[in-house]
Amino acid sequence: MKASIFRLFLLMSSSFVNAQSPATVPPSGQSPTVEEVADFGKHQPIGVGVSKDKRIFITFPKKPENYDYALAEIVKGQRRPYPNAEWNQWDSIKPKERFINVQALFVDQTNALWVLDPGNPGEEATIPDAVKLLKINLATNQIEKIYRFEDLPREKTALNDVRVDTQNQVAYLSDPKRATLVVLNLKTGKSRDLLEGDKSTKAEPGFILKIDGKEVNDKDGKPFSSNVNGIALTDDFKYLYYRAINQTKLYRIETAYLRNPALSPAEVASHVEVIAETGISHGMISDAKGNVYLTDSPNKAVRYVTPDRKLETLARDSRFLWPDSFAIGSDGYLYMTAAQIHRTKTYNDGQDNVEYPFRLYRMKLP
Repeated sequence: MKASIFRLFLLMSSSFVNAQSPATVPPSGQSPTVEEVADFGKHQPIGVGVSKDKRIFITFPKKPENYDYALAEIVKGQRRPYPNAEWNQWDSIKPKERFINVQALFVDQTNALWVLDPGNPGEEATIPDAVKLLKINLATNQIEKIYRFEDLPREKTALNDVRVDTQNQVAYLSDPKRATLVVLNLKTGKSRDLLEGDKSTKAEPGFILKIDGKEVNDKDGKPFSSNVNGIALTDDFKYLYYRAINQTKLYRIETAYLRNPALSPAEVASHVEVIAETGISHGMISDAKGNVYLTDSPNKAVRYVTPDRKLETLARDSRFLWPDSFAIGSDGYLYMTAAQIHRTKTYNDGQDNVEYPFRLYRMKLP
């Protein structure tokens, strides 16, 4: 009888604990397991996109060393040129028909893959005719549309990240070089600059990026610096989150204000909100719950800001060496590249301190 009462007590206690702590939420302070998805040898991964049927795409910068594909699909752990080998040829003679320096990827809610090529290989100047945004139909693997940004001063641009609103047919892009957000009308192909030079899009003067106690400076002693870089669009398309790398605040604005051409620059800027102090961050993305994930290179971490503006830590890992770009898969995982930019020759007096191979990771969403 006593044993039965004791078993009943244990069962009731367990039920109470489970009611307080759902199985889908890890205990406080516990990080999800960080899994290695693929490795790329000496090929540096930057952008990542994951389709609704779990196809994985990665971008690689165009460099004299260790380059073969600008955009690859990962099939059974191996890189395959995408959408074909011709687009990935090292050929700057045809900048309109070749990838010059693919940066960002985004899979929209219709399962189309968007590929951003800012046309600025390595440290070279931007090639105006190379600047492009491609929409690829993943069902047919065919390019459906190419946007050329001919209404922008393309030789002065360095487009970095892209998000697509399929409901309103608008794409949002960041341009760190000009400290501006670009709003592209996908129906007309016309684009506009917004918040150019605003305090929310500019790096903080004198802000020095430090990782592992070392300043990230090039061979001439010039510190790494980036204006508005990563952006995130909520699933309901209501908010665009953005920030510069060389500062610590996360900003957002309702997209309705970005889409309204009748508003003056001052009126648009008046609707910018400071959401949280987040520390250093490079890439970001938003999930279906409204959480905004941010990479954190100094702390080798992935953090996220909840809809009620709380800053949480999803995972810390010594392998998070300049965690860069995110994608969210239909499998409930957050995918992330580690670019190790601070360990490259550019920021180490010509010495290569990269821990090879480069890798792609994933972790369960909270």
